[in-house]
Amino acid sequence: MEWVLVAAGLVLLTGAGDLLVRGAVGLSLRLGVSALLVSLTVVSLGTAAPELVVTIEAVLLGTPELALGNVVGSNIANVLLVLGVPAVIAVIRPAGREARTSYGQMVLATIVFVALCAMGSLTLLGGVVLLLGLVVVVTAQIRSARRGPADPSDGDSAEDAVRSGRRLAVYIVAGLVGLPIGANLLLDGATSIAREAGLSDSVIGLTLVAAGTSLPELATTVAAAVRGRSDVVIGSVVGSNLVNIVLIGGTVAAAGSLAAGSVPVDPHLLRLDLWVMLAAAVLLIPFVLLGRNLTRTWGVTMTGAYVAYLVVLL
Repeated sequence: MEWVLVAAGLVLLTGAGDLLVRGAVGLSLRLGVSALLVSLTVVSLGTAAPELVVTIEAVLLGTPELALGNVVGSNIANVLLVLGVPAVIAVIRPAGREARTSYGQMVLATIVFVALCAMGSLTLLGGVVLLLGLVVVVTAQIRSARRGPADPSDGDSAEDAVRSGRRLAVYIVAGLVGLPIGANLLLDGATSIAREAGLSDSVIGLTLVAAGTSLPELATTVAAAVRGRSDVVIGSVVGSNLVNIVLIGGTVAAAGSLAAGSVPVDPHLLRLDLWVMLAAAVLLIPFVLLGRNLTRTWGVTMTGAYVAYLVVLL
């Protein structure tokens, strides 16, 4: 049964990822803004849903440390795996101006998050700081969208515009709903298999939970790479990592602190995982800020680095 869940999750993730890319690109054309900007907002927020669900569930069950590990592990997987695999399929072109701005925000948020964790525990104040960062990020994205070009669909008839808008809405909703469902099916099956193999809950959290909740991003970026939308690939990863830190990390810190006073940071995170996450963020500098292509060689290297990281954890 576990293997059936894994297969069903993979199928649903693949289909939902393709629908979300179609809808996001189509929405960008309808609104007259870049597909990159849509991927930095709608796509990244939607694909962060599994992390948010896991976070809330972990806090309610009294295990916010698991959710904290999920944030760190997901950001590592997003860079090394979610960017690495699509780069193996097709060369990823440099990101645009919106991605450079969001990338700067992501690096800053990562540094702040590491600094807060380095204190040994996350407090309510740390959670408030991260959640305020979310407000700043969303405000900046709204302002950027308002500066976008005019709507290219102004010449369409009213009937065509309504029909097209409904179809795009169906694509986006189906993608956003299907991604977390597929991730949960795959995660449930994989977790059961891992526990039967004798892996501990902490290892499952840092590996299967983190990788599992990154699968929506992976499905989205692979679908985008196949369709030649490398702008969506970069934007989805940068946006997702930024949302993971300010929204998911902020939720863990704030909710966990309200429930138990503070959220202790696992010493293992301080010794290894937080620094791997920071290094992965810095690794994107050539491809976001310097205008270099993310080639297949880089894709293989990044994917291999993620496998090596899992081997170290295991």
